[in-house]
Amino acid sequence: MTSMIPLLSADEMQAVERQAMEAWGISSLILQEHAALGALALLPAGELHVLAGPGNNGGDALALARLARLQGREVMVWTYLDRPQWLGDAAQQERLWRGLGGEVCTAPDPEAIMKTWRGWVVDGLFGLGTTRPLEGPAVRWVEALNRSGLPVLALDLPSGLDPSSAELPGTVVRATRTACFGALKLCHGLLPARACCGEITVVPIPLDQVPQGRVGLLQRPHLAPRAWDAHKGSFGHVAIRAGSLGMSGAAVLAALGALRVGAGLVTLLADAEVRAEIAAQVPEAMVQAWQGSLPEGANVLLVGPGGIREVPHWDGPMVVDASALGEGEGRRWMDRPDTAITPHPGEFARLFNLPRPLLMDERLAQARQVATGKPGVLVLKGAQTVIAGGACEELWINPTGHPGMATGGSGDLLAGMVAGFRAQGLPMREAVATATWFHGAAADRLPGPGLIPTDLADQLPELLRG
Repeated sequence: MTSMIPLLSADEMQAVERQAMEAWGISSLILQEHAALGALALLPAGELHVLAGPGNNGGDALALARLARLQGREVMVWTYLDRPQWLGDAAQQERLWRGLGGEVCTAPDPEAIMKTWRGWVVDGLFGLGTTRPLEGPAVRWVEALNRSGLPVLALDLPSGLDPSSAELPGTVVRATRTACFGALKLCHGLLPARACCGEITVVPIPLDQVPQGRVGLLQRPHLAPRAWDAHKGSFGHVAIRAGSLGMSGAAVLAALGALRVGAGLVTLLADAEVRAEIAAQVPEAMVQAWQGSLPEGANVLLVGPGGIREVPHWDGPMVVDASALGEGEGRRWMDRPDTAITPHPGEFARLFNLPRPLLMDERLAQARQVATGKPGVLVLKGAQTVIAGGACEELWINPTGHPGMATGGSGDLLAGMVAGFRAQGLPMREAVATATWFHGAAADRLPGPGLIPTDLADQLPELLRG
């Protein structure tokens, strides 16, 4: 069973907040007070310097400053504007702050003034409404803060990030911690924006429904325990059409992936020239020379690793990988039920005749474009693999793994894992999600460069039992 943490866009989060206010008749100020109290609880004792912008995020900051002062803490509030025009709830919070005798200060040289500061800085300059890069004096203040070396708590998100984007639009606060209000936004879960957030804590605020978004972050899948009387026939039979002259290793790794995740039987159908070579490396599989037919009893077919372009006729579940991902054939496979395709970005561009997606936001947009409403499942591989399709509108993002996995053969192992989980009865999208998560999690047990795919395979048995 796959579970997800929703990653919301700004519009989705604002809709959830409006719904709560309308359903319960509460004001946005009440949400702000809850947010400020939760954020304040994350700050250790000591001096606080609070940076407040003129909008709602500044209102959160001013509320936190007031609550901290009521606790007897030493607090100063700063703004990057000479004459701020406080907007909405921030205007009310500014009046309450001044009612306690508080001041709002500014400085012509933020870098010089920050050299005198001690303790934590609270970043409340810009929040959920950010859609454009920072400019003018806001940039100077954020750059000075990043150079200061002071610990920073960002309110909801680091100033400069677009909550609905994975990208860095310009100058961004590099936070030590982030107090995320109500639910994670896209910037909290997706790289490179995620790297600016530091340690993230979700601060509860009064919401009358569980937030739901169109993007979800995979959590560790739950694997059902095996029956006490299970046998190899209980866990499926994977047929793998893989392996040609000079490319036998991909076939070995695909078979290893299926076997390591628990497939009961694996039949590997290789070109005759490499059959013996492959059989010597993976004795646990039945290795046969390809003669144009699939074995009886197979319940899933993986085709493509190791230079195999021709896809055998097969009506059952199929995983299409590597060389079998022909130019312009993406839509064909996405229209085929119970099918998964596993391209990296370059293969994806070739499959769908699209520009190669370089940025995470581009990967999300293009995955949604080609997979919405389609029965086939797309596995767009790379840092934070994107899973789409399978008659599901939600995009799933895999958080596991690291750059050490960027080596030949990793994708072949993953394709075999997908086929292995599908053979054991998981629906194709669940099989894809489960394989992708464990593939990355195996690498997370072995950080650093120098990994090879067999290292990942060796981690899988213990990881699957955990």
